[in-house]
Amino acid sequence: MSKTITVKSQEGKSYQFVDDGSPMQGGMKDVYFAPDRSYVVAFFRDKQDFNSKERLTNIVKNYRERIFNQAGGDYWKDLFCWPYDMVEYNGRTGIVVPTYQKHFFFQTGYNPSGNQISSIRGKEKEGKWFASAQFRSKSFKLHLDKSELGDWFKYFLVCIKISRAVRRMHSAGLAHSDLSYKNVLIDPSSGRAAIIDIDGLVVPGKFAPDVIGTPDFIAPEVMSTKHLGKTDPNRKLPSIATDRHALAVMIYMYLLYRHPLRGGKIHDTDPQKDEELGMGSKALFVEHPTDLSNRPKLNQVKPTHLPWADVNKIPYTICGPYLTDLFNKAFIDGLQNPSARPTADDWESALIKTVDLMQPCQNTMCDQKWFVFANTTKPVCPFCGTPYRGQLPVLNLYYKKPDGQFGLENQRLMVYNNQYLYPWHVNRSIFPNEKLTAEQVKPVGYFVFHGGKWQLINQTLTSLKDVSEDKEIPIGSAVELTEGKKILLSTEAGGRLIIVQLVAN
Repeated sequence: MSKTITVKSQEGKSYQFVDDGSPMQGGMKDVYFAPDRSYVVAFFRDKQDFNSKERLTNIVKNYRERIFNQAGGDYWKDLFCWPYDMVEYNGRTGIVVPTYQKHFFFQTGYNPSGNQISSIRGKEKEGKWFASAQFRSKSFKLHLDKSELGDWFKYFLVCIKISRAVRRMHSAGLAHSDLSYKNVLIDPSSGRAAIIDIDGLVVPGKFAPDVIGTPDFIAPEVMSTKHLGKTDPNRKLPSIATDRHALAVMIYMYLLYRHPLRGGKIHDTDPQKDEELGMGSKALFVEHPTDLSNRPKLNQVKPTHLPWADVNKIPYTICGPYLTDLFNKAFIDGLQNPSARPTADDWESALIKTVDLMQPCQNTMCDQKWFVFANTTKPVCPFCGTPYRGQLPVLNLYYKKPDGQFGLENQRLMVYNNQYLYPWHVNRSIFPNEKLTAEQVKPVGYFVFHGGKWQLINQTLTSLKDVSEDKEIPIGSAVELTEGKKILLSTEAGGRLIIVQLVAN
């Protein structure tokens, strides 16, 4: 028989949870729902010492204050599932945590087979379900239903959200310590994500980590020194630098559905030693451009992992130039050199710029639906092999230099029918992040293909000008996108100029 139990925090605030004798169990906690299921109370199974309780107190108070109780703090409530109080009951320490938002629970789960009901329907959408090729392979009996998978564009949005949350955490001086697809919830159908299990945060010099991380995401320096004692100065423990490695691995896996270090190279006949070497001191990027020794051996790969395990068929370069550069920094330059790893801010910026390079696949049956323009005269979807047919406008962005001349930015905007133009495209001083105002999230124009012509329709821009023809483009009117056309988007400080390039196929 279930019973409702009331507990109080140190400040005397009351919380209730329902104990039916079979709580949900995580790695270290037993979890009970509140009667209205708006929050959970999660009790640690092991007794928490003074240092652990102090850490938890700081997490629910000081650190939470730094993130949420600042200007724009409400934005982060969707990106973190952050505990907001601590309680004691029967000698056990517990934390009060908001219930996951409903879109982070499987609606369908596995693709139903006959009359069988999916065993994961109603379960949390841990990121692990979406980082493996087999769960999206139709030849795998327990593949996820198509409605749960989303498309490639949505995975970029997921990665932006995760990078942004990690960037905010790191800017507050905090490291997650166990950043992995187990501790991130994602919803590919909407492009949303949230970081969970915040109670193990690391604060350098104050709170050491309780765990070294989750296999697949443990940084090489942590793996190769884990045999040393925690007080050994040569022992490397989870930190912001190791979070950066885990973030890079996660982004690679969400976009390519394979692990960047798990290839075909054998380092030792002992499986445990092989794991420690392959993920530690001997770690090698499976797509290293000059050392091919860790390429996946396709004759040893499960059919359900194809074609994604084939790095020649689907190389990491399909993610575009900005992410290719960061993957090289993360898995070549920074693999054994933590200081060379890209920051969360680097990833966020590169992902946003890559989204501007994306094109919808013209094959309506393509599973991924989108691909990144590869700066070629003959664009082809790398997933289904469908070539792009027709004219494809490429907008090269220019910025105004101090001398009044315009310089080429390392940024482009690809055009597709009914695509929007936003303030951050118009002005380089605006960046699409949590600081955007209500007005800055609204589109200022849109692109259409009408009557055999590509056009930009001006919705709200007050100084849009066709520089090529020295003609103002009033609100509500259009400017045709033709080869070499120069269009000034704004005369304000930071306003951009675009030059149109047409790719015909």
